[in-house]
Amino acid sequence: MDATPTYERTRARVEDYFDRTATRTWERLTSDAPVSGIRATVRAGRDRMRHLMLSRLPSELNGARVLDAGCGTGAMAVELARRGADVVAIDISPALIGIAQRRCPANLAGRITFRAGDMLAPELGRFDYALAMDSMIYYGAEDVAGCLARLRPRLAESFVFTLAPRTPLLMAMWRAGQMFPRSNRAPTMVPHSHKGITRAMRRAGVGGALVPVDRVTSGFYISSAMEFRP
Repeated sequence: MDATPTYERTRARVEDYFDRTATRTWERLTSDAPVSGIRATVRAGRDRMRHLMLSRLPSELNGARVLDAGCGTGAMAVELARRGADVVAIDISPALIGIAQRRCPANLAGRITFRAGDMLAPELGRFDYALAMDSMIYYGAEDVAGCLARLRPRLAESFVFTLAPRTPLLMAMWRAGQMFPRSNRAPTMVPHSHKGITRAMRRAGVGGALVPVDRVTSGFYISSAMEFRP
């Protein structure tokens, strides 16, 4: 399944947002620097989600090739490398990749390949596992199903990823967000349910199983983890 026009448009908008607007914010949020109370809850929520996602993978990953799709500033990639994995860490934002490279511990540099580009690029090759924390939250159900279709032939074990859940609070925030001009706000998160993504997978003819894992709620950070098994 080729990338859809909506996937391409959303990807371009996300790239522009992170390289033009959000790089410094994310650099600080993912560091140990003091942040505001709201951002502290987001930082704590992301830390919990990263640990939850990593818990779905073996504690020993020696010999495994793992994709960190939308690696941001590199925290997940470093943890995977510490478990012995050979990691391909890719992000759409060259600026965030630069930060990730600078933060990578010297003793793990040989285990992580950092790249700027599309997380679904076929030239990245095959993987035993893939993870995508908060990098698919801007895409509609059909695009999410398309991502799974494109990864499935290159995936041996599982793909753990996050989406924004369809809670009353997030749905209200999502509807309110539509009222603002797109040029004046960040790319909009699209809330999803497990059933909605499963239906989109059926429509797209995507095989495999999609399993709900758990939800993390920490202040303004609300995210659900799912596991796709080809």
